[in-house]
Amino acid sequence: MHMKQKLVSLLLMLGVLGATPALAAEGQAAAPAPLPAWSYGMLADGYALGLFGDEIYTGHSQTVTQEQLDHMTQVVADKLALLEVETRPAGGEALVLDTTRGGVVNALYQEAAAYAFPGIEAGAEEFMTSVGALAGDGSDLRLEDPCTLLEAATMADSLILNLYDQQNAGSLGLLWKADNGAGNTLYLLGSIHTDVNNTYPIHKQLRDIILDADLVAFELDFNDQEQIAEFAAMQVYSDGTTLADHISPELYQVTVDAAALLGMDEQTVAQYKAWALASTFQSLATVDETTSSNAMAIDLYVNAKAGNAGIPIDAVETYAFQGGIFDGLSPEYQEAYLAGGLLMVLDVDTMDQETKDALVAVLGEDALKPATQEAIQAQLDQISAMMDTWKGRDPEAFDQVYDKDTILESDDELNSKLFTDRDPGMIQYAADYLSQEGSHTGLMVVGAGHMVGDTGIVQGLKDLGYTVEVVPNP
Repeated sequence: MHMKQKLVSLLLMLGVLGATPALAAEGQAAAPAPLPAWSYGMLADGYALGLFGDEIYTGHSQTVTQEQLDHMTQVVADKLALLEVETRPAGGEALVLDTTRGGVVNALYQEAAAYAFPGIEAGAEEFMTSVGALAGDGSDLRLEDPCTLLEAATMADSLILNLYDQQNAGSLGLLWKADNGAGNTLYLLGSIHTDVNNTYPIHKQLRDIILDADLVAFELDFNDQEQIAEFAAMQVYSDGTTLADHISPELYQVTVDAAALLGMDEQTVAQYKAWALASTFQSLATVDETTSSNAMAIDLYVNAKAGNAGIPIDAVETYAFQGGIFDGLSPEYQEAYLAGGLLMVLDVDTMDQETKDALVAVLGEDALKPATQEAIQAQLDQISAMMDTWKGRDPEAFDQVYDKDTILESDDELNSKLFTDRDPGMIQYAADYLSQEGSHTGLMVVGAGHMVGDTGIVQGLKDLGYTVEVVPNP
């Protein structure tokens, strides 16, 4: 595989493949403690914003710690700053900041009070109540009570979302609306399978479309544990061989050393196929400083949002099918794919000579030249540009940045597997939904690369006679 083709592959997959975990988990997490039903609606947004992690499931009823509160207030501060609302001078009255409900209200209000939001002068209790970030038990706000982790997270999440909604802000998504003229509507959300450039929060218009859907369909069923286990098995060698038997000894050693930085020992690394490790390294290369500690790809956010609301989930493809796309790649392609992934996460200026030699042996003499490093950076910049078109809902700009025609015209081994062999099935799925009897409103979420171009879903549905239009920005 030539370096140019390797550099195309990450862009290609971020635009078309489902948000498949690159490496399978070692084991299943313990069953979470039950959360109150009222909290389900905020979990996807709060997690995606980085307000909390998995500790919400087991520690939700415990009093929020000062460290947790400091983290939440920093997330709030960072997100509100992006709204670019006019700033205002700090108030003269000192607020009590502690882990009571009142102290948490004050801490969160203090971040909002740095800006001239409507009604901010009313003070902490009234303002937080007015924007839906503070509620009591019907008779009392219980401000003197200890504040639980869940209560603090809900306040912070509600504050961010409500202020973004007030400012008509948030990521819009590449979104089309298809209908059959007889009561069936299918929204088409083109996903970019990453989390960069402050993806979250999502605009209220898109959040509402998710929650109003009768069915949400993805490339994959992220909730099917049997399929996920099957995919996990596909990532490791089952024929008695290890990674060392499939790539050069020199590249194997580079891979082991790089994986050690991720906390993986050699015995673990050796189990995984080259394509699985390559996907992991490439995914790491896309993470930036705007990604929360939870790094939640768009598909997974929508899945969590819909699933927590009890909306039925469906899938166009299977994990086995998508895993087979990689498993069917030639050994030479897989080795080059792995070397290319390593090149994206390792620093050429600090790598030792053995590492350089190993990468050059697979990728060629150009691999370490400045022009290649510039091309890698340009690719990462291109991913950033793709995400900006997603956030602003600009399909034409996305199509120009992504350049599907160039991808299809290349001789890269993945192209027919990722587009030519898959677009028709997705068009058929969408057409089947639109042609069913009755009145239905669904949402289909697949890679944005599948939506655009002459072979994409949008054009395919138009060719079948359906009306498909970009959803107007609110």
